[in-house]
Amino acid sequence: MGEISVDRQHLDHLLADPASTHEHPYQRAYSELAATHRGRPPAEIVPLLRAAADRTLLGFTLADLVDQAEAISSGAPYELRVRVTGL
Repeated sequence: MGEISVDRQHLDHLLADPASTHEHPYQRAYSELAATHRGRPPAEIVPLLRAAADRTLLGFTLADLVDQAEAISSGAPYELRVRVTGL
């Protein structure tokens, strides 16, 4: 399980929100990778997750990205604990 803190003003960078102007939230990128990269080596998936995290300005650690890549590769569920800040 991963954990990330996100300012409430940037929650749309993480989660899809139809009212947002942010075009490609991390949730969408993760879902797309999960649909297309199952069974691929985690080392191939990590750079794609890093690029998505960088585009969305989210500060995932390398360990988080590796855990996510392993979940995508194996098809296992991935649980992310989100702490919303700036309330």
